[in-house]
Amino acid sequence: MLEKLKQEVYEANMQLPKLNLVTFTWGNVSGIDREQGLFVIKPSGVSYEELKPSDMVVVDLQGQVVEGEMNPSSDTPTHAILYREFSNIGGIVHTHSPWAVSFAQAACPIPACGTTHADTFYGDVPVTPMLSEKQIKEDYEGNTGQVIVDTFNNKSIDYDAVPGVLVQDHGPFTWGLSPEKAVYNAKVLEVVAQTSYHTIQLSGSLNVRVPQYLLDKHYYRKHGKTAYYGQENPQSMTHKHEL
Repeated sequence: MLEKLKQEVYEANMQLPKLNLVTFTWGNVSGIDREQGLFVIKPSGVSYEELKPSDMVVVDLQGQVVEGEMNPSSDTPTHAILYREFSNIGGIVHTHSPWAVSFAQAACPIPACGTTHADTFYGDVPVTPMLSEKQIKEDYEGNTGQVIVDTFNNKSIDYDAVPGVLVQDHGPFTWGLSPEKAVYNAKVLEVVAQTSYHTIQLSGSLNVRVPQYLLDKHYYRKHGKTAYYGQENPQSMTHKHEL
């Protein structure tokens, strides 16, 4: 079942250690088949050295296992809610990458300090409110997904234009049209977290922002109907957003 998607999700998961986004087993990638209403996710606690495509677990949009011999990632309920509520996304990544986690633990959004950020995220990457003790005890992973959705709804943030979030005291989640693109966004998020940290340190201010007109220019030259960055042919379109 979903063998092609399993391979795709496996390959995306294997990119996490290669891109220095995970330590030990601290991360996961999933990908969804919208037509079947099922998604594939990494099994819980399995090291990347031991991981195989056949280990990937198929679950439904309620987070129930449909196929697989291993337990799915403990973050599966979070992924399920994001897939249900963010209908355009095709893949999700969660890591504990250190620069992004630093902002999450400080309850600080990652500010859009410059064009590196603006190429991928149309504005600050938000941080969620802290979950209450009740929310954690009742349904920790499910409420993690819900607080992400609520953050985007309450702040009127377009999840397509800002494909990532920081869960307070936890870490980053990113998403994209595919598992591969979600991994790409996860790496960009980590890089801009690092550069934003140094910008804040050098400037002595949390209020450093790229001007709106420059944010607009860099975001929309890569995204939307007026995008012109990259090569317009079938072989290169998958790399359109790469630098």
